[in-house]
Amino acid sequence: MKLKSLIFALSAAAIISGNAFAQAPIVIKFSHVVANDTPKGKAAERFKELAEKATKGRVKVELYPNSTLYKDKEELEALQLGAVQMLAPSLAKFGPLGVKEFEVFDLPYIFPSKEVLYRVTEGPIGKDLFKKLEPKGITGLAYWDNGFKVMSANKPLHVPADFRGLKMRIQSSKVLDAQMRALGANPQVLAFSEVYQALQTGVVDGTENPPSNLYTQKMHEVQKHVTVSDHGYLGYAVIVNKKFWDGLPADIRSALEGAMKDSTKYANAIAQQENDAALAAVQKTGKTTIYRLNDKEKAEWRKALVPVQKQMEDRIGKELIASVNKEAAALGQK
Repeated sequence: MKLKSLIFALSAAAIISGNAFAQAPIVIKFSHVVANDTPKGKAAERFKELAEKATKGRVKVELYPNSTLYKDKEELEALQLGAVQMLAPSLAKFGPLGVKEFEVFDLPYIFPSKEVLYRVTEGPIGKDLFKKLEPKGITGLAYWDNGFKVMSANKPLHVPADFRGLKMRIQSSKVLDAQMRALGANPQVLAFSEVYQALQTGVVDGTENPPSNLYTQKMHEVQKHVTVSDHGYLGYAVIVNKKFWDGLPADIRSALEGAMKDSTKYANAIAQQENDAALAAVQKTGKTTIYRLNDKEKAEWRKALVPVQKQMEDRIGKELIASVNKEAAALGQK
């Protein structure tokens, strides 16, 4: 009798334990390298809120901003190994991974407007690029906008000749390397989390960023001059570990896709206003001079930088570059 009671008790405990295990939420570790109060940081917060609500708590999204979990040199490998489930790296990160086509986004003056950009990211070109990530064990979910870039340094940057000899920080990108060399600068690859100190100590003289990144990382405190050049674009791809994503229950995956769609709309809506606000905040500090290129200067920048598109055809793909330029031409913006 005692044995039967023991077996019954153990069985009941196993059932309770099994139910508790079954009810444990699916954890998505979402790592990124920028601050919470950037467009990407705010969009990640929005995705967490929407995802947990849409799945009724069956999914828990853990956010790790500001390189608290992985630096940008480490995060893609961590995703592929399954140490994190979700990232939103800048599009430049996929070149070193072997998917060089993503470097089309780094090309100077390839996107004359956001309208052209969205035709690319939301159309067949963007979808085809995501397919190229799948053999790497990565599934692409969305493109998040972060705006056009400004240049900063401790000297005025009005014309290409002003860059001569400057050490300019870049992401690891052959295109950005070529861009800086076309301006006469010496490109220096550094992790995003290391840039402020490098600027402060003179390891590098300047860098490029959307204004929101410049401001939230306090780079304006160690950069006397900012030029609103809009010479290049910085965006992100929200990606997940493919094995993890494919293994999710269909209803969970569907709910997360809906949450991602809504948070993407939010991310893209706030990007421009966040950058405008950041520039205004930088100007208000009085520490940094904001300069906007005039038409003559813009023409000089374009003359120096547009040839990088031709230079990178063998690396990125002549047809891909042409297809992006075709989207611009279709809108009469090239």
